[in-house]
Amino acid sequence: MFQNIEYRIDGAVAYILHARPEARNAESRTLLDELDAALAKAVEDSTVRVIVIGGQGDHFSAGHDLKEAERERQDFTVEQRWAYEEQRYFDYALRIWDCPKPTIARVQGACIAGGFMVANMCDLVVASDDAFFCDPVTRTMSAAAVEVLIHPWVMGMRRAKEFLYTGERMPAAEAHAIGMVNHVYPRADLDAQTHALAEKIAAAPPFAVKLVKRSLNRTFDAQGFRTALSAHFDAHQLSHVSDEFARMRGDGLSGAIGRGKS
Repeated sequence: MFQNIEYRIDGAVAYILHARPEARNAESRTLLDELDAALAKAVEDSTVRVIVIGGQGDHFSAGHDLKEAERERQDFTVEQRWAYEEQRYFDYALRIWDCPKPTIARVQGACIAGGFMVANMCDLVVASDDAFFCDPVTRTMSAAAVEVLIHPWVMGMRRAKEFLYTGERMPAAEAHAIGMVNHVYPRADLDAQTHALAEKIAAAPPFAVKLVKRSLNRTFDAQGFRTALSAHFDAHQLSHVSDEFARMRGDGLSGAIGRGKS
């Protein structure tokens, strides 16, 4: 059924895994569409109580598939880019956040940009000790971060500013120390420990969990969460028409990668 994700059920736990390990699980159009469809499938399955989102191989995800974007969307109009990103980045991400069932991101290796966005829309994040988080989009792509600015909500404002201004990697240990990650385990133990946590949550009364999740999410809503995310999405789109962004596009993907290494 799916080409770019793996979907499987283990007891009361549904696993939705990025399945492009040869491309560091870069999020292609197909992968994002399938992830959204798999999420809906898990929600509809009455036997599923917890959903784990992860990645096959060495990495969670290296983010948006930039090679595909350069090949297929280089000549998009402003309107076309806006529509594409609103659907596949903004709306899909919010559906993870609003999922009525508990979600866990299982992160190993790289969790970058769009991958960071997907992982941090989950209720909980469990990481391997060699995992790292990064959003280099402002520094390398001359764009205003990724499309969903979840960052200050999960790591605090000052750390989010440094994280985005510098584009530096945050190791799993630091992410845990600041509360962005719930647990860190050795890579060899990550799968088993994540499943154990999922089973523990699955044992709780599902309707009560659904309601408490809704209440917790509405706590952020009362603080302006959705308004802030929507405002940033508009700002992100505006950054696509800047002179800086035009110069970046002229340099191509190799130029962006070079800036990330500088």
